[in-house]
Amino acid sequence: MTLPFEAQSGPAPLSTLRHSVSHLMADAVLRLFPDAKVAIGPPIDHGFYYDFELARPLTDDDLPLIEEKMREILSEAGEFTRSTCSREEAVTRLKEMGQSYKLELLEDIPEGEEISFYDHGTWSDLCEGPHIEKAAQIRRDAFRLTHVAGAYWRGDSDKTMLQRIYGTAWWHKKDLKKYESYLEEVKKRDHRKIGREQDLFSLHPDFGAGLVFWHPKLGHVRRQLEQWWWDLHQARGYWPVYTPHIAGEPVFRQSGHLQNYADMIWPSMDVDGRPHRMKPMNCPGHVTIFNSRRHSYRDLPRRFAELGTVYRYEPSGTLHGMLRVRGFTQDDAHIFCTPAQLEDELVDVLSLVDTILTTFGYEYTAYLATRPEKSLGTDEVWGHATDALKGAAARRELQLEDDPGGGVFYGPKIDFKLRDALGREWQGPTVQVDFNLPERFDLEFNDADNALKRPVMVHRAIFGSLERFVGGLIEHFAGWFPLWICPIPVAVLPITDDQKDAAKELHQELLAAGWNAELRTEGPLRRRVRDAELDKIPYMAVLGGREVEEGAVNLRVHGQKEQRTMSHAEFFQMLQEKKHTKSLEY
Repeated sequence: MTLPFEAQSGPAPLSTLRHSVSHLMADAVLRLFPDAKVAIGPPIDHGFYYDFELARPLTDDDLPLIEEKMREILSEAGEFTRSTCSREEAVTRLKEMGQSYKLELLEDIPEGEEISFYDHGTWSDLCEGPHIEKAAQIRRDAFRLTHVAGAYWRGDSDKTMLQRIYGTAWWHKKDLKKYESYLEEVKKRDHRKIGREQDLFSLHPDFGAGLVFWHPKLGHVRRQLEQWWWDLHQARGYWPVYTPHIAGEPVFRQSGHLQNYADMIWPSMDVDGRPHRMKPMNCPGHVTIFNSRRHSYRDLPRRFAELGTVYRYEPSGTLHGMLRVRGFTQDDAHIFCTPAQLEDELVDVLSLVDTILTTFGYEYTAYLATRPEKSLGTDEVWGHATDALKGAAARRELQLEDDPGGGVFYGPKIDFKLRDALGREWQGPTVQVDFNLPERFDLEFNDADNALKRPVMVHRAIFGSLERFVGGLIEHFAGWFPLWICPIPVAVLPITDDQKDAAKELHQELLAAGWNAELRTEGPLRRRVRDAELDKIPYMAVLGGREVEEGAVNLRVHGQKEQRTMSHAEFFQMLQEKKHTKSLEY
């Protein structure tokens, strides 16, 4: 994740500094809570964390007390020293310390590999390192503990829920201040906060955890995105399909999803004495449509597209607004083609990915994820699929970063990571080549030589899910949506009652032209301008006596200091041009 500033360097990498500060924090926690057990405490992007098992839940009010203790320890901590020992000695040492999680981590260290501890002052920890030389290199005013969260031991919901303390550390105080300003901007852009303020969406755990209710304004955003998405796909030869939300369990066993993704599939339900499941993905449905009739090579490629709602049983502790949910709509599409057509189809998909991401101003990085250890298919088939992805990327002049072994069990893929306005990386589109489902479902087509052959299947999702994509858009634009998807782009504001009739006429003209305009006539103009700004309405068409007389509007635009006067025709033309070009600027 790229920050909007460049941090000053120090005597070691920032990750090394943060690792050392995490040890300092763990020392402080154990002094304040002597019965605590420690788990892991690595550096992460822009900070660090450490997991603890504690007798009582921590709150943010505990963090200043832990910070104060950390600063006390700094004066006595001395050097960070490394020592090695035998496995038997390490076991004895950790048992004496009463650290059961560290004993479990010790078991993961392969036989013959060096076992090391790092010490500072009276603190000792099983740790691979590295660390800075001495605690005096840590500035007392350049670290901060940020928040507390829950985390299952080793990410397993069947294991103990631990408490995770997050923090950040820098070589210089001014970098900490810059980072804290950045975090404040992140908080301001939080889609949950903006969603409440703007009445965009809601979540109702009593109705169902992780299920999103789209309110009217965000419903408008979604509707515009869906229509654009369909237009782009129709122009590329995709056909719309619709598949059921539930299916008999054998379908997901045949596809392999039940065996490979059992934890995320919703529990079974009995329908007429047969087990059924809520669908976790749309591909088995699209395969079923393809397999419902015979195909010739002349029919291929076949491109099916669906905005299909799917359901995945995400652990309750991981649910997060619109970004991590249990029911979501994927912009799913599947292409069935011959091996010879594969690269051309991938080129078109990569072009579509670029169109959609760049329309919103996203920069992105593409990763080629290759064959994992556990996989299906021959080396020859994997090689052909991987070469097709590489060839398509080369034709698009798309640079690929390597993700060795990151492919799915049924084929290689290209994953996209996009960067938002704050430099944060988000999981973006994915393009996957699959030769598993055609085999499992016995898909065939008659080739030119009249022999039955297997088609290649391409999975691709560009939004990924509408919930996560739109949640990301809220934060990317801080709630100020581009004009073409903006819920309420224009507020019409007469200065006095004398301009009300003219304002009503302009308002009706905007509605007739397809713009969700609002007419605001009550209260002082200053308050109406302020309220429109708070409601994130980018254009305020103000009408005074002169404007009515001249058939014009005094235009106030979000983010622009200067006001402009233009005729009604010029105003409508400007709106239409910005909508047509999908401009990111008002």
